[in-house]
Amino acid sequence: MNKKKIIIDCDPGIDDVLAISFAINSGYYDILGITTVSGNVEASLAYNNVLKVLDFEKVRIPVYMGAEVPLERELVTAKETHGMDGLGESDLPFTYRDPEAKDAVDFILDSIKEDKEIKIFALGPLTNIAKALKKDREAFEGVEVISMGGAFRSHGNCSPVAEFNYWVDPHAADYVLKNLPTKLKIMPLDATRKFVLTPNTISYVTHLDRERAEFIRSITNFYMDFHFEYENLIGSVINDPLTFLADMNPSLFTMEEYFCEVQLDGYAMGQLIVDEYDFYKKEANAVLYVDIDEKLAMKEFLAGLFKGYREEIFQRGDL
Repeated sequence: MNKKKIIIDCDPGIDDVLAISFAINSGYYDILGITTVSGNVEASLAYNNVLKVLDFEKVRIPVYMGAEVPLERELVTAKETHGMDGLGESDLPFTYRDPEAKDAVDFILDSIKEDKEIKIFALGPLTNIAKALKKDREAFEGVEVISMGGAFRSHGNCSPVAEFNYWVDPHAADYVLKNLPTKLKIMPLDATRKFVLTPNTISYVTHLDRERAEFIRSITNFYMDFHFEYENLIGSVINDPLTFLADMNPSLFTMEEYFCEVQLDGYAMGQLIVDEYDFYKKEANAVLYVDIDEKLAMKEFLAGLFKGYREEIFQRGDL
């Protein structure tokens, strides 16, 4: 199988790390580079966290530092959700290396100019993507961008109506929606809220690969405590891996196309405004993954992470 060439733009963040780990182990992708952006944590700390997962996976992938602040508003991180280190206070070891010399935006542009088949998975705020678009919109002709962000029929996770990534940099999200030559693919909270990693699941995968399960446990314990305190949920919502699952197996999802924009200020700042009833009479600029077969998706996720156990995972009825 020819692996798909991709770029991962991220702000690790617990679920970003799980997504990167899944992408590496899926066997589906050739990851050309990973770019960092400020969101869950600052771009520099996100860079360190990328190195942590690469060290754990024992792979070398170029890592490029990106935007340190949103386009217009001040940066607000999510360390209360992800821990001061961004990975659940896990204090994971890593071997530091200097970021690749090229800026993240330049790396993105140079890559997609060379190969239009490259896909961009944007797991954090869209600051890097917006800056690249502002610099050279033509380079994005025919390029697919998949963004974890927004909330449609679901409530928000940092305000009543806003999802965190689009709230952190609403100007970037709105700019990308209105200027990307292709339809932006959006994985909103409507789907991700149903994708919950539970303590029982972690206990099960410990019997498959203790080292990998312990890696997951070490970064998600803090996350699970947060979800229980604020949402009374036993488990943790892991948003970002669904972008890869949607690309690999779109039949797991229900998709709808709409014209969308993002509220830039006020109490509703960061809200993804979806013109479901065509009030604006504008052509659709986004594809939303509005629903998910969460049980099958979780099995696909685990089968990708725990290679060699696919048959056993799919035979279990309690996952």
